Amino acid sequence: MAAVRVFDDRRKVLYFPGPAKRIVSLVPSDTFNLFYLGAGDRIVGRTRYCVEPAPEVHSIAEVGGTKDADIQKIVDLAPDVVIANQEENSRTDIEKLEAAGLVVYLSFPKRVAEGLAHLARLSKLLGFDTDKIAGARAKKALGELYQILRAAQEKREKQGTLRVFMPIWADPLMTANGDAFLSDALDLAGGTNVFFDRERRYPLAADLGMAATFPSYRTEGKDTRYPRITLEEVERARPEVILLPDEPHPFSQADAERFKVLDIPAAKVSAVYFCDGKDAMWYGARCILGLGRLTSVIDSARALY
Repeated sequence: MAAVRVFDDRRKVLYFPGPAKRIVSLVPSDTFNLFYLGAGDRIVGRTRYCVEPAPEVHSIAEVGGTKDADIQKIVDLAPDVVIANQEENSRTDIEKLEAAGLVVYLSFPKRVAEGLAHLARLSKLLGFDTDKIAGARAKKALGELYQILRAAQEKREKQGTLRVFMPIWADPLMTANGDAFLSDALDLAGGTNVFFDRERRYPLAADLGMAATFPSYRTEGKDTRYPRITLEEVERARPEVILLPDEPHPFSQADAERFKVLDIPAAKVSAVYFCDGKDAMWYGARCILGLGRLTSVIDSARALY
């Protein structure tokens, strides 16, 4: 059995005596990724938010949530590796898992193409590069995703984009800027994120334009990718399309009505749509497989202009 050497998104090199056979996934998108690569039977633990692919995931033991993992339960499962994400999971939980002697593979893709590269590293972690049968299946699966991604890139290069606003939370109203994964997914689907350059400011009052921003020394290291915004900012951004995802906040018809009365192009042509949040935010296989759906929604709005 050949040893495995991979690096994660911390650029940390991880060594294994052989392919990972027992895996705990703390990331919903990676649970889906592992099944897509043909390694669903190796997952011994998942979070309660790991709901796809259903019903296959239902028989896997739950180990808490993405932010409140049950550390002892994970340790008791004796995994070869714990798959985690820098954004999705608690830093404290990751440190506790590593302190308990477990190996944590930490991901942090910020672009759709980086999600595909992450899948290739997972394939290596699983030992598929030395397994002729499983390797061929994984290579075929990755090749199909690459073709979808390349086709989306080519279509994006040939046509213009529409100005898109996609909130991720309702109260307070929040969105993502250009450094977040969903912004790249929108771009590939034919949309320009209207808040691409909007950084999150600290404190909350400053983010809403009601107070001075903290000096840089007080905000060093803080995440600025998810600004809290006002409806007035949305009006000034002039989005041509509004996409309301079903996660992380399940936007409702009542939420949609808030945007339909704004003085924006999207409201004037009724280009306010609901969409599957996984298509824009679940990095790896799920997002790439959902690019067609996301593109179709934006194309529907394109036909209105």
